[in-house]
Amino acid sequence: MKTIDDLLAAGQVAGKRVFVRADLNVPLAGETITDDGRIRAAVPTVKRLAEAGAKVIVASHLGRPKGAPDPQFSLAPVAARLGELLGTDVAFAADTVGDSARATVEGLADGQVALLENLRFNAGETAKDDAERGAFADRLAELADAYVGDGFGAVHRKHASVYDLPARLPHAAGGLIATEVGVLKKLTEDVARPYVVVLGGSKVSDKLGVIDHLLEKADRILVGGGMLFTFLKAQGHEVGKSLLQEDQLAAVTEYLERAEARGVEFVLPVDVVGDIEFPDLKTKAPANPVVAPVTAIPADVLGLDIGPESRKLFAAKIADAATVFWNGPMGVFEHPDFADGTRAVAQALIDSPAFTVVGGGDSAAAVRILGFDENAFGHISTGGGASLEYLEGKTLPGLAALED
Repeated sequence: MKTIDDLLAAGQVAGKRVFVRADLNVPLAGETITDDGRIRAAVPTVKRLAEAGAKVIVASHLGRPKGAPDPQFSLAPVAARLGELLGTDVAFAADTVGDSARATVEGLADGQVALLENLRFNAGETAKDDAERGAFADRLAELADAYVGDGFGAVHRKHASVYDLPARLPHAAGGLIATEVGVLKKLTEDVARPYVVVLGGSKVSDKLGVIDHLLEKADRILVGGGMLFTFLKAQGHEVGKSLLQEDQLAAVTEYLERAEARGVEFVLPVDVVGDIEFPDLKTKAPANPVVAPVTAIPADVLGLDIGPESRKLFAAKIADAATVFWNGPMGVFEHPDFADGTRAVAQALIDSPAFTVVGGGDSAAAVRILGFDENAFGHISTGGGASLEYLEGKTLPGLAALED
């Protein structure tokens, strides 16, 4: 896989139009960016290309528009924030491959940066049909002389700007993708042990593939979040009104049996924090949290976080690790009454001497929302889904497209 260094060495940057596929899919409240982590992660590659004299054309998706322009998913606020972080104006094209995009790119001088409007405003970006997707990639290719893939959070998608466009231009991996792949190799090849995996999030069905694969790799797997209740039910416990995926009980039971047979330690919470109803995440109004052992969750309680004894247990299981991968919050961290489990896991990673990886998505958001220093972790991934699919052993289309 070539990198930016290779493009620079080959003279394919200075004075050239370089298309950077970034992942700027940030959360918005109206036009306010509530977490700019992915924009900040894109800055080093964009800045390096601009300083080398490239005309940098940045492109990304945002949200899930239906293949047509939708103002609520416009990247205009992102262009403004990217400019602030770069310390320079970023030109904004009001479309992806239309008149505005062409005029914006034509107006770039060496070292200047432009951002195209949301790629998913064009149905060809996400089309299942190869010809439709390829036609959109052809139009994108007309805007550029070279391609840099740096949107790690999108490399598991077979989309036009991720998979088809690199085949049409000289291409290379950006600094972010090179870093992400290097980190993930530390989680899959010659792993420093003990190797501890912490999994959370709401649904166990979202993690089936990675659990299946990690049973062959990990020494210890800790489970929290809404998915823990399906595991508890598989062990014969009642879970009250907590999230439960009945259709996954057989799979979960099989994983627990395999873990025991392979000597993989499966750690589940011993207590939970819950309430009789889901908390108000807009007002953050005080809830009425109750703590219950997992053997006696009341029938009218909805589990919303791991409990105080579980926090101590999880911290102890992380303390002696040499490698830790964490994906998924331990509870409804967006509400202060149910954030302590996620906070405890984050602190345990910081306190551990291990190489620690926060696997993107909600885990990365939680680290920032709860006020932790991002530099205190070994690595915070920008791609939750991409990280998980890599750890499952899947071929990621966006990475395959960057191979020579």
